[in-house]
Amino acid sequence: MIHTYAGETIRFEIKYKNRGTIGISIDVYGNIEVLAPKKTPNERVIQVLEANWDLVQSKVKETKDRLNGPQEKVYEDNEKFLYLGKSYPIKVVQDHAVTQDPVVLEGEVLLIYVKQQNDEKIKQSLRRFYYQQCKALVEERISFYQSNFKTKPRSVKIIDSNTKWGTCDSNLHLTFNWKLAMAPLEVIDYVVVHEMCHMVHLNHDRSFWRLVGKIMPDYKEKEKWLALSGWRMTV
Repeated sequence: MIHTYAGETIRFEIKYKNRGTIGISIDVYGNIEVLAPKKTPNERVIQVLEANWDLVQSKVKETKDRLNGPQEKVYEDNEKFLYLGKSYPIKVVQDHAVTQDPVVLEGEVLLIYVKQQNDEKIKQSLRRFYYQQCKALVEERISFYQSNFKTKPRSVKIIDSNTKWGTCDSNLHLTFNWKLAMAPLEVIDYVVVHEMCHMVHLNHDRSFWRLVGKIMPDYKEKEKWLALSGWRMTV
């Protein structure tokens, strides 16, 4: 079926089931499916769709954006970058007196001070900002969760990786991806707890997941956030 509301048109499919309420689902390709009790009038389905219109449109867009993959960033005012799970617009400030091209979160804006205004300098400044923030955040969260463990990490490093959010080796050396600074704090907590649990169980056996679940019962929600939003964490 096709329905237009608030100037926007969507296509959806209705499936009638033995159920008591109407549910809306969006598959991995952004297709909308409405699950409705048998004999539900189409008018009632439309009513529920319209009541959830903004959320449905948002989820469809998010799904299709994820399918398209990361969009190439531009390093100009108002381009948005994630920090602790929230999108902030940047504002580039050229200042010949600066030495390290600092990035400062001021209110709702990421201010980027650069001596020379070019894309590569701005990109380097942002990466340095995320590296620094990630290191400070990870070290603080390790201290927070240390009481759950008898052993301590021997070292903590921030790395660049396209495949891993964190690692722990047999010598208790922990590494964390600098892009984690873009994730919500509770997601950073999950990756920290995950790697600290590897200090006890190096593999992903049942004992490992039991320990993770004991410390963070809702860890699967954090995994889900990374799976759905990790592609957005880019500079």
